[in-house]
Amino acid sequence: MKSEELFNDAKNYLPGGVDSPVRAFKPYPFFALKGERSRLFDVDGNTYIDYCLAYGPLVLGHAYPPVMNAVKEQLLKGSAYGVPTENEIKLAKEVVRRMPCAEMVRFVNSGTEATMSAIRLARAVTGKKKIVKFEGTYHGAHDYVLVKSGSGAMGLPDSPGIPEETTKNTVLIPFNDEEAITALVERQGDDLAAIILEPVMGNVGCIPPKKGFLEFLREITLENNIILIFDEVITGFRIAEGGAQEYFGVTPDLVTMGKILGGGFPMGAFAGKKEFMERVAPAGDVYQAGTFNGNPISITAGLETLKHLDNEFYQELDIKGLKMRRGIEDILEDASLDYQVAGLASMFQLYFTNEPVWNYAQAKTANTDKFHKYFHTLLHGGVFIPPSQFECCFISKAHSSEDIQISLEIMEKGIKTAEKK
Repeated sequence: MKSEELFNDAKNYLPGGVDSPVRAFKPYPFFALKGERSRLFDVDGNTYIDYCLAYGPLVLGHAYPPVMNAVKEQLLKGSAYGVPTENEIKLAKEVVRRMPCAEMVRFVNSGTEATMSAIRLARAVTGKKKIVKFEGTYHGAHDYVLVKSGSGAMGLPDSPGIPEETTKNTVLIPFNDEEAITALVERQGDDLAAIILEPVMGNVGCIPPKKGFLEFLREITLENNIILIFDEVITGFRIAEGGAQEYFGVTPDLVTMGKILGGGFPMGAFAGKKEFMERVAPAGDVYQAGTFNGNPISITAGLETLKHLDNEFYQELDIKGLKMRRGIEDILEDASLDYQVAGLASMFQLYFTNEPVWNYAQAKTANTDKFHKYFHTLLHGGVFIPPSQFECCFISKAHSSEDIQISLEIMEKGIKTAEKK
């Protein structure tokens, strides 16, 4: 197999043979040749119905022609300038139009940069140091948020190379737990600069907020001069035109974006109220910069992508997501299994646990051995999902009703295989 040969070669030059840890799975990952609509093709001649979609950005599917054509046209004009372009203004206006909290935008190069910058801004605005994140949430690979989960404790570094003093101001609490937040704010509210969260936890599978939870967060942060940051790198432009803040009707102070915003190209952004964003250099004193900020290729791809994301698009994806989740639930019911099907809109995941999943600790009760059997059965059947129990699956505009039906048939085999001893 060429993928195996390439992986063995890659291990000599790339740590672990890949450029991001989740891409590695046993015995070896397949190597992509091309993507087209809902399909991913590998170098060994296999074709997969793709529900990974590059971990979320490809909401229109692979190689969506209008986006590719717009990028080709821009490439002929140049790939980077180091000076502003008119399209930056156009995309910023589009973000402001869609995202309820956005009055000004700073484009960066990744979700990691976006969350790092939003946290810096929140600290500057409040004059406080500590930030709160929820157990199991992922806000990029920078030091302040790459911390181990621990109930109500200060975060300990989740990687060698991060000094403990770097994360001493990062506080961890369980998701969907109002009592824990209330107690924390009562104890340390005067020191808390920000609460940052994924409104829908998309990096521990797919965990939505309980009813009223986001409203509670908005209220308690307003009462205690704490900046509320929604990390919408995943949910931004996926579950609604205005992201999770529109979907749930809760407006944060700052929002971070990525993935879909770049239309399949590297992109991140943070946005929020004008009074906060005007603190960002050069308008203000909070430094943020980047050679490729507002890169014309990514800006062009993002601008063209957003043109195709209207109400009809979201209604269509909602129907597809519901069909997928209900289909999996029917399979489980027929097999007398009580596993958890999670998700909303075009996001979904199957947890191999009988326990309801509302937070990280409950997600960790899932049987990963069963998931791996399920994953490999799907892979061999021509369906590709992220190779981890703790990632989210995505549906795109390109997925047909037939794609979903074929996938459900293979998922039924996968679930049955997972149950075999």
